[in-house]
Amino acid sequence: MHFLNLGFLLVVLGTLQSSALGFATHRSESSAFATVRSRKAQAQYSGFASRLLQAINGDEDGSVDRAPCFDGACASDPGTLGDDVTESHQGEATTRLGVMTGPTVWSEFGRIGQEHPEAANLGQGFPDWLPPKFAVDSLVEAAMDSAKSPHQYTRTAGHPNLVKQLANRYSVHLKRDVDPMSQIAVTIGASQALYISLQTLIKPGDEVILFEPFFDLYVNQVKLAGGTPVYVPLTFVPYETGDDSVITGGEWILEPEKLQNAISSKTRAIILNSPHNPTGKVFTRFEMESIANAVTTKAGPQCVVLSDEVYKYIVHANPTNDATAGSETHFHSTASDESHEVQSTVTCSGHVHFASLPGMWDRTITISSAGKTFSATGWQVGWCVGPERLISPIHQILPYVQFCASTVIQEALARTLPRADEPYEGHSSYYEYLMAKYTRKRDMLANALTAAGFAVPDYSITAGGGFFIFARIGKDVVDAIPASRKMAPNPAAPGGITRQDWALCQWMAEEKGILCIPSSPFFSRERAMEGASDEFVRIAFCKQDETIEKAAVAFLKLGDNNQVLKDEKEADIINISESKE
Repeated sequence: MHFLNLGFLLVVLGTLQSSALGFATHRSESSAFATVRSRKAQAQYSGFASRLLQAINGDEDGSVDRAPCFDGACASDPGTLGDDVTESHQGEATTRLGVMTGPTVWSEFGRIGQEHPEAANLGQGFPDWLPPKFAVDSLVEAAMDSAKSPHQYTRTAGHPNLVKQLANRYSVHLKRDVDPMSQIAVTIGASQALYISLQTLIKPGDEVILFEPFFDLYVNQVKLAGGTPVYVPLTFVPYETGDDSVITGGEWILEPEKLQNAISSKTRAIILNSPHNPTGKVFTRFEMESIANAVTTKAGPQCVVLSDEVYKYIVHANPTNDATAGSETHFHSTASDESHEVQSTVTCSGHVHFASLPGMWDRTITISSAGKTFSATGWQVGWCVGPERLISPIHQILPYVQFCASTVIQEALARTLPRADEPYEGHSSYYEYLMAKYTRKRDMLANALTAAGFAVPDYSITAGGGFFIFARIGKDVVDAIPASRKMAPNPAAPGGITRQDWALCQWMAEEKGILCIPSSPFFSRERAMEGASDEFVRIAFCKQDETIEKAAVAFLKLGDNNQVLKDEKEADIINISESKE
């Protein structure tokens, strides 16, 4: 019977792929294939020369599209739709993105990864292990449930069983009744939740504030809605050592006055991502309160905060206990059919839900998903939570984007959520297990990076979340980069030139057996060209121990570090990897 269930599940998953993953696949394919190449001003150039010129110069506004391609199958050398296709024939969405899409950081490093399969891949942000067994069991049970048979369309705004589960949980998180039918919308992943939210809010000329560095998807989603991205740089503050010659880790902080100065009468939305991709920053309560203050005192009533919280259950360092742990365990909810006491062992320790701040419920769309939490990024179920006045327009748009997210996957997630609250692998809940697992993997990677000459956050004093380390490049590592790699032409890099971060990552991937992601694509083109991203690389630790150990050995071979220190750190890595989860 087990093999029958597994076989049936594989068939179900195969049939779901084109629908449940449609939006993500479209996003990847459009960045690599659906592009237009010709411009009269570049008619005298052809092939690579034309693409390189465009990549270096950018579009008229100085921008180059770097929409992500996660599957590694996108061609880094873009094709052509024909010389007879001109800019005037393009639809509004294509025009807003810019005629030249070209190679991206994701397609470029996807290509390198395919050409060097032996490299330890710490680049793309998805776990390379199976979801927990109870999640897979929930999926099999949902697919095999002949009584409920969730193989047909469900409610467009969200499968009833799932939105009821989400309403109960968010009633606890936000300490208010959340109505499952009017205040929640289910989407195909968090990316679509953000996309549709922006489509309901933004008109041409509106401005959307992004905290820099930022997840690069945000920029083009703002442009697709007709908005203008406005960047508010986070400030990197190194730890003080008394010796300026020492490269240290540090913290990324939000300076409230920079946000205040960026807000104008055109500000329609602020995108907040905490825990933060790519830095791993967890915004403090004070920082969130400063954002709330700016929304209420400086921005007009039209301004809405889009709070991207996909990493909320992965706060692996919370030294200041900024979010009051345990405060979510009791709340009297009337969100379901009968009034009852909702008791949850599930708290997002260390995470502040922005919508829970005073006065912010009515100004916030909270966005999240299941993929990161349950190591199932292919399930592609996301959601929006907020007041009816903000969620109702999303409900109105959803039927014209897709009729519904996959019914089977939604039903599986509805069954998975209560099981995650139960004791798991020696921990009080799956969520506690998840934090312990990521903390151990983070330490494995941090030890290796430190031994290799990188500087990383000190998690005993700096909060951290998600599954990336935004490592600072040390002097020994800089000196190890071959001179020929620096400032070399590459149409995928910002400005068409491989600055220090890009040169290091490309060298490590092609020659040293480690694939990481340069930081420059997470910065605005102007700031990247000024060198703001030169010192950092993004490195994922959501990988199996064997992959991290393989990368650790390769990191230790960078530069000419002290061999004794290398031996000590390598022993530390081995000891950590042998510990039981």
